[in-house]
Amino acid sequence: MEKSVEKPIPIFNHIAISVSADLLNESGRKKLLDFYGTVFGYTEMPSMTKDKELLVLRVHSNQQFIYLTANDNPMQCPAMDHFGLSVSSPEQLYDILEKAKQYQKKDSDVVVEGPNLEDFEVLKLHSFYVGYLLPMMLEIQCFDWQEGFDADSLPD
Repeated sequence: MEKSVEKPIPIFNHIAISVSADLLNESGRKKLLDFYGTVFGYTEMPSMTKDKELLVLRVHSNQQFIYLTANDNPMQCPAMDHFGLSVSSPEQLYDILEKAKQYQKKDSDVVVEGPNLEDFEVLKLHSFYVGYLLPMMLEIQCFDWQEGFDADSLPD
């Protein structure tokens, strides 16, 4: 009898966003790196940086990143278009939220929406939105599961 081998599922590893070349000049990169570094801990992949062409923000791993590329026709999104990130605890979410709010006090380009709390009985979903200079916002979420449930639980 052959032993079955589970195939790993694809894992989200990056998002690519086109922006204006001016946002990727030295001044724009500095602003982006300061905000996303201060609030989220993201760092630059300096070997990839090209002035007015490319900035890659490392999202805690060399295999997770935000790829910002210059384009004459940069991405435009409705105000609440976003991508989501998950954190492991409500405390971690509220810590990031506080950092975003503190940064907002010194830079009015920071947009913060929330926090929100949705109660789905087996899950309390904590979240907030934040945006800074990019056409897409980020939604930060914490899945606060009731005992006996988790992300792999199937509905009855």
